[in-house]
Amino acid sequence: MNYDSVPLRDFKELNDWETVIFVYQSALKQVETKIDILNGEFQHRHKYNPIEHVKSRIKTPESIVKKLKRHGYESSIENMVRYVNDIAGIRISCSFTSDIYLIADMISKQNDLTILARRDYMKNPKKSGYRSYHMLVTTPVFLSDSIIDTKVEIQIRTVAQDFWATLEHKMHYKFEGDGPDYITKELRECARYVAELDTRMEELNNEIQKYGKLSDKKLKNPRKTRSAPAVVYRGYYYEKNLCVMITHYNVFRRFFRTIYIVAIIYEQIMNSQLTFRLFAQLFYIF
Repeated sequence: MNYDSVPLRDFKELNDWETVIFVYQSALKQVETKIDILNGEFQHRHKYNPIEHVKSRIKTPESIVKKLKRHGYESSIENMVRYVNDIAGIRISCSFTSDIYLIADMISKQNDLTILARRDYMKNPKKSGYRSYHMLVTTPVFLSDSIIDTKVEIQIRTVAQDFWATLEHKMHYKFEGDGPDYITKELRECARYVAELDTRMEELNNEIQKYGKLSDKKLKNPRKTRSAPAVVYRGYYYEKNLCVMITHYNVFRRFFRTIYIVAIIYEQIMNSQLTFRLFAQLFYIF
C-alpha cells in the first residue's frame, strides 16, 4: 500500500512526545547518512574530503520551552512542531569557506530533500560577528504506516568559525543574551580575525594546490638540462617560497594572538585559569 507524505504537524500521533522525538531522531539519521555518502563520494572522485566533521543534536525540552516563550507561544507539542525549526539540528564543519558553498550545493541537489529556507551569514554576518550558512530542509521519514516530512536545520561553517561560535553560544547562555560590553566587543574583534584567517588560509591552500599541479607536470615531463632562464626562474621561485614561509609565520602568529584573546574571554566566562595559562604560553612562544 502506498502512503502520501504528510507534514509532522499533521501526524496522527502528534500528542505523543516520545513518538515525535523519535521521528526527529530518525530524520537526523537520514540526513547524516546522506551527508556521509556525499562526503565519501567526493573523496572517491576527487581524493579530497570537504567535510571535517559532523555533529547532530535534538534540542532539549528546556531549550524548546524557552524559545517558545521568547516568541510568545504557549508550551505545547503542536506549537513546538509548528514554530521551532531547529529541534533537529546538524552542524557541518569544513576547512575552507569555498567548501561551505560546495557542500550546500551538493545538499540542494538531493531530490528527496526539500529546501524551505536559506540564510547566508557568511555574506551577511550577524551584528555579533557570527558567520555560518544555514539551511532548513524537510526529509521524509518512512514509518510502517505513514511518511512524515520532518524539518532539520543544517548549519555549515569552517572549523575556525565553529570554534568562535561555540564560545559565543556559551556567552549567550551564561549571561542570557546580555553579556558585558567589553566581552561582546572582543568577540566581534575575534570574529574579524577568524574571517581574515579563513581568507588567508584558503589563499595559501590554493597556492599549495597550484604548486602540486606544477610538480606533477614536471614529473611527467622531466628536463635533462636547465636553460639559463630556467635557472633564473628557479631562483625567483625559491625567493617567492621564502616570502610564502614568512607569510605563513605571520598568519599563524596572528592566529595564536586570536586564540590568546579568546582565552581571556573564555576565562571571564568559565573562570578557567588553566585554559588561560595554556593559550597564553602558546601566544608568547609565537
